[in-house]
This record gives sequence, structure tokens and C-alpha cells, in this order.
Amino acid sequence: MSGVLKKPVRLALVQLATGADKSRNLSHARSKVLEASRAGASIVVLPECFNGPYGTQFFPKYAETLLPSPPSEEQSPSYHALSGMAKEANAYLIGGSIPEYSPKTEKYHNTSLTFSPKGDLLATHRKVHLFDIDIPGKITFRESEILSPGNKITLVDLPEYGKLAVAICYDIRFPELAMIAARKGCFGLVYPGAFNLTTGALHWKLQARARAVDNQVYVALCSPARDMNASYNAWGHSMVVNPNAEVIAETEEKEDIVYADLDGAKIDESRKGIPISTQRRFDVYPDVSEGDFMSGG
Repeated sequence: MSGVLKKPVRLALVQLATGADKSRNLSHARSKVLEASRAGASIVVLPECFNGPYGTQFFPKYAETLLPSPPSEEQSPSYHALSGMAKEANAYLIGGSIPEYSPKTEKYHNTSLTFSPKGDLLATHRKVHLFDIDIPGKITFRESEILSPGNKITLVDLPEYGKLAVAICYDIRFPELAMIAARKGCFGLVYPGAFNLTTGALHWKLQARARAVDNQVYVALCSPARDMNASYNAWGHSMVVNPNAEVIAETEEKEDIVYADLDGAKIDESRKGIPISTQRRFDVYPDVSEGDFMSGG
């Protein structure tokens, strides 16, 4: 038995096609989550901003109030839909992300909710690093025009399996978050994310493999399906990478479900063969996992 992944588990990434109709998006997500569970997945992941289109102009319209928790169904239909999906599928559900509005702070967040197979909320992750980029002639995007960042690293305890880290899209570019999660005992890093045709081609697979090889854990990236009629074109290519940085499952740009069987023996094999976890020189450089940081579940 692995020290970090207690037993094998099937993971499913739902590369969902979404549109402008929130109710339809929620219903469609349910059908795909149930399809994944019927195929044996015990952990199911939805993409970033799965309940509506991705874009700063859409965040306020599709935002929901999550606090105080639990919200009413009127305040957050997505919360209740995700809770119901998880219970119906009898699976852990990492609910991609939705735009969140806090009346108390008057701020918007990009927020991921994780539910247990009983439909109970296990963790809330608010995107820590906002997607503000400017690549001349290709893409300019500033989430910070609308969104405010979260301030916590999110580690989720799945009692039968171990711990997972959940983060969102641009968070993957900051290796400190992943290093802390791995050193705190996570067997996997899960990133719902909507890279675009520029950043996806450049760095999507590279980032997934880099976080995997740095930390010798599984890494999963779950994208929306690509819609060339939308104002923002997602990269797609949802994938799972193993602790040796090998891509073990990947799809293309259309709607699909990606499955991967995770095994703790692969983590152990990777760490035994190349034992970087015992070779780090914290007398030369600091251990970020021992610093002052905020974590939440």
C-alpha cells in the first residue's frame, strides 16, 4: 500500500461543452458526471466555469452566493446541483469552478467546490492567482477587472484514498502551491482550467508534466470543450499525467470524458527510483511547505 494513495482509484475528467443557458449546463453536467460514475470513476472533475461562458463580461451574470454555507437553492443553484450529482453518482466530485459573489465583501471570486459521495461539501478553493496576461498580437485578458483572488491552498481529504490538492487554471503556473501540497502528503494535483489557443499550445502539457515531475504525484487538468463560436476559445486537451511525468490519458478539443486509473505503486516507484524527496537541501534553500501560509478545506 502506498503511503499517500491508499488504494487504486479511477479518475474522470469531464471536458464539458457549455453554453449561455445555466440550467442546461447544470443538467448536461449531471448527465456526464453520471456517465463517468457508471464507467467506474470514483473521483469526477468538471472544468473551470462550467455553469456558463468563461469571460470577465460573464462573471457577474453567472455568479452565485455561497456564504453563509450552505446557501439556499435560489442563492446557488450550482451548489445544489453539484451536491446532488455527487450523491447520485456516489462519487467525489470536484465541481470545476463557478463565479462567486460575496454580498458581504462585494467581491467576485472564481471558486471550486468539492463534494463527497454523500453530497456534503468538503472543500472550497478560490482561485489564488488571477489570469492577467498580455501577449501582443495574440491575447490580452485580465480576470482582475472583475475577480478578487483567494488566499488559501486547498487540500482535500478523501478518507478511502488520501489527500488531493485542488487549484484553478492559472494557479498551475506557480510551483510553490504544488510543492506545498505534495509535501503535505497529496497524491494528486487537480486543476480545472481554461487555457486558450495561445497559452494552451505553449504551456498546457508542459505545466502538467512539470508539476508532476517536480513533485512525483499525479496531475490532472480538466478543460472545457472548445467552442469556436464563443468569445473565449478553450484549449481542451484535458489530461492526466503520472508521477514520472508521462501523459497517461488525454483527449482532443471536443467534448469528451478522460479516464485514468491512479495507483499508489506508481508514486512509490517514482520516488524510490529518483529519491528527490529525501535529497532536498533545506540547509541551502528554504522549504516552502514549512513557511507561513494559509490552507483550507
